[in-house]
Amino acid sequence: MPSETILVTGATGYIGGRLVPLLLAAGYAVRCFVRNPEQLRNRTWEDQVEIVKGDVLQPDTLAAALAGIDAAYYLIHSLQAGEAAFAERDRQAAANFGKAAREAGLQRIICLGGLKPKTNTPSKHLKSRLETGDILRASGVPVTEFRAAVIVGSGSLSFEMIRYLTERVPLLITPRWVRTPTQPIAIRNVLQYLTQALTVPESTGKILEIGGKDVLTYGDMFRIYARVRGLRHPIVEVPVLTPRLSSLWVGLVTPINSRIARLLIDGLNNEVVVQDDTAQRLFDIELFSYETAVQRALTRFERDEVETMWSGAVSSNIDDVKIAETLTEKKEGMIRERLQVKVKATPETVFGVIKSLGGDTGWLYADALWKIRGFLDLLIGGIGLRKTRRSYTYIRESDTIDFWRVEAVEENRLLRLRAEMKVPGKAWLQYKVKPDGPGCSIVTQTAFYEPRGLFGFLYWYLFALPHRFIFPGMLRALRRRAEALEVTLKNPLP
Repeated sequence: MPSETILVTGATGYIGGRLVPLLLAAGYAVRCFVRNPEQLRNRTWEDQVEIVKGDVLQPDTLAAALAGIDAAYYLIHSLQAGEAAFAERDRQAAANFGKAAREAGLQRIICLGGLKPKTNTPSKHLKSRLETGDILRASGVPVTEFRAAVIVGSGSLSFEMIRYLTERVPLLITPRWVRTPTQPIAIRNVLQYLTQALTVPESTGKILEIGGKDVLTYGDMFRIYARVRGLRHPIVEVPVLTPRLSSLWVGLVTPINSRIARLLIDGLNNEVVVQDDTAQRLFDIELFSYETAVQRALTRFERDEVETMWSGAVSSNIDDVKIAETLTEKKEGMIRERLQVKVKATPETVFGVIKSLGGDTGWLYADALWKIRGFLDLLIGGIGLRKTRRSYTYIRESDTIDFWRVEAVEENRLLRLRAEMKVPGKAWLQYKVKPDGPGCSIVTQTAFYEPRGLFGFLYWYLFALPHRFIFPGMLRALRRRAEALEVTLKNPLP
């Protein structure tokens, strides 16, 4: 069994959250470097790793994370910080980490970036990914940089865009980039490359281009996805569809907000395919076809086995401060809107309904108004109503549910969601459940709002009138659904 201690940065993200259990299964001791350790709560492997709190943008927190480490995975990206900030944050983060790694005597850094375009100029997003590798190498620590194009897996950013566009739009109106060739790769293959790199010394200090079995256009990927799902969706190319219009459309019909979509779409005109087969020669990995990767991803959705989502890592521009339970008490400057209802159902049944809120389930009442609120958020540069969630039966802290993030969850008792949409202040929605005699529960629904400045108070009172019927309507609808479910559970069909 390996004796090395491995550091994983970005363990709360899409790739890092799947890499950690694989390293543990291979026998490595794993240390996770995260800004908020609470985000790793309820992971199946939480008790098997060492957790160090810190931030790559705070250099003084890196020494403790790197002490005694043999190799480190650098899986940090500030994409959600927004177009104006992410590139500079990525540069600073990589420089800080490289310097600290050199001072700690780290033997190796393994990172994951994007494939360099075959022609044309890389987009801002891809340029930033390439710069990250260069900056890490400049530290003098040997770097293994894997470069990939579209990563196909349940919950990955690129796959979610393809999935939702194909599922939700009966006629795909697309710009010219649907004809751009790319080389998608299954998440399983990406993880195999990352984990095996530790046992392939020849990969040290190399830039390794990785891709799946197929070179496809985006149009091909839409068609294959539709075929796997049994859908018939024609594709119509519209040359006047600009990247900005495309990103707004993606933000409207997929869980990806238009700001992030714009960064992705800007690079889709560039052909990104593997030009150097060094990775295939060094590693013994059976590459999946795109169709197989799609089938595997859909199977995970169907079985409710999605391990991580692209939106799982906390946005770089979101305050990470955890709100204490004292929020439920009177606090100066905090506006509270509290409603309570008795439900003829057990806490387990009621909480099961609460856990399923959001995504395709919706919010049970005035769902159209939630969609409008999400659309307005998109227009002002927010994340919009993502309409997605990792699982409909299991929930954990740091999960995203539409434009909320799970801040606290106690099974059958408490769920607190923190708003990530743009508001002039801070907002939370909380559900508490407690038993009230045999087969009954009391549900308390509380909206918390901490306004910022005069506009913050005006914002709350502007929405006070719709809140008067939306919040009670949500609670009544929740009661109806929980009571109907309780009857079904007590009287199952023969």
